[in-house]
Amino acid sequence: MRLSYDFYKRNVVEVARDLIGKNLVFGNFQGIITETEAYRGSDDEASHAYKGTSNRSAIMFGPPGYLYVYMIYGMYYCINVVTEEVGHPSAVLIRGLRLPDIHLDGPGKICRYLGITTRDNGINLISNDSFYLTQGINIENIEITTRIGINKAIDKPWRFVAGII
Repeated sequence: MRLSYDFYKRNVVEVARDLIGKNLVFGNFQGIITETEAYRGSDDEASHAYKGTSNRSAIMFGPPGYLYVYMIYGMYYCINVVTEEVGHPSAVLIRGLRLPDIHLDGPGKICRYLGITTRDNGINLISNDSFYLTQGINIENIEITTRIGINKAIDKPWRFVAGII
């Protein structure tokens, strides 16, 4: 069953935790989300929305359930899911994905393997026929840690990693 608007319209940290075990469907690919990180607007210096709306972060201020894709280091794409209510910028970074034949451990690896780029930015995950999330599997053992790969707001325990699946 496809995830609903109400699933995404919640606190970003709750959504980040609850995305562990969900099934990501993109074209012919399907995989289980194994790692996420939460990023939240004005109280999170590591968030792209920390300093307000920009061309890049504008989607984070919009309705929940949309895909936010951006490029880092001029070469890697990252996928995020917009959460919370309109005007409350937040997004969950998808950091890990288990496909039937490979485990992709890093947002850049996920996008490279699946062919996701900024052309996919703004996809409505609730209504799109080729990119969406479904219920997936229940994972009981979820590790909670501080976020990695950033140098601001590093103390927030907003990273979630699935145990063995």
